[in-house]
Amino acid sequence: MSEVAKVIPLRGESARVPRGGGRGVRLERSDPTLLFPSTAAPAAEPSVSGSVADQVRDAARSLLADQVVAAADFLRRRITGDYHVDDFGYDPHFAENVWLPLLRPVFDSWFRVEVRGIENVPDEGGALVVANHAGVIPIDGLMTSVAMVDHHPARRPLRMLAADMAFEMPVIGTVARKAGHTLACNPDAERLLRGGEVAAVFPEGFKGIGKPFSERYKLQRFGRGGFVSAALRAGVPIVPCSIVGSEEIYPKIGELKSLARLLGLPYFPVTPLFPHFGPLGMIPLPSKWYIEFGEPIRTDTYDVADAEDPMVMFELTDHVRETIQQTLYRLLAQRRNVFMG
Repeated sequence: MSEVAKVIPLRGESARVPRGGGRGVRLERSDPTLLFPSTAAPAAEPSVSGSVADQVRDAARSLLADQVVAAADFLRRRITGDYHVDDFGYDPHFAENVWLPLLRPVFDSWFRVEVRGIENVPDEGGALVVANHAGVIPIDGLMTSVAMVDHHPARRPLRMLAADMAFEMPVIGTVARKAGHTLACNPDAERLLRGGEVAAVFPEGFKGIGKPFSERYKLQRFGRGGFVSAALRAGVPIVPCSIVGSEEIYPKIGELKSLARLLGLPYFPVTPLFPHFGPLGMIPLPSKWYIEFGEPIRTDTYDVADAEDPMVMFELTDHVRETIQQTLYRLLAQRRNVFMG
């Protein structure tokens, strides 16, 4: 019987099964490494990415564990009453663990606030920070409070003096008290300052935050100088503070006066996005912010009687206002872009 030689296809030739119903798995291509073991690919070395992934996974687990422990400790202290609240309703435990963590992402990532001259606020003792006010909603006060706690060497809390309406609103009034803020009146201001706290006042009030976009960065009237009187009586320095960036978060191009009267509000703003886009229009624009604290103005050289002198009040008030206005002009001249800085 004659024998027929069998040809084994090499290097890419097809090794097909005959049509006669051959058995086994049909192969489209032969693997040359089966014929020549010496040409097989070397064993893969351990991957570095695997170890990096493990490290990231461990770090995430550690972070989650820390958050769980912190949350448990917070709840324990709230349930057991192991925290202090002062006469004004200030709850440092709530402010440090709930309120400020909510504001920090807005401060750091959305507005990208740059803080300057924070060392002009004394490390101890009372001081009165006086700032410009703008933005339709008083977010500038919240960002200034974060700047004091996170950027001041002594991490001092800022006790803002706010309008009555803030404390009359449900939820907002309670949160404001717990965050350390109180009414903008001389008795409360003097108590805070004499107690060694850093208080903040925005003398423009609703005239400042409600002014139209066409008047941005033009300071409104500072009232009758009540904040100067409180600082003189307490003998604490006045620190001018200039804020750039707040005017652009809600560009006010109009207002609905009838609706404002109906709701009991000082104004009902109209911006390019609100109320046309509904709730989406309430998202503030991500402008680049600068907060600069100026040189402190001493008041301990004045007599107590000067707090009743209208001329002294006018001169000091005008000096503070002019300092803030000139600093605003300088910061605006340095800024190249509203959103990029």
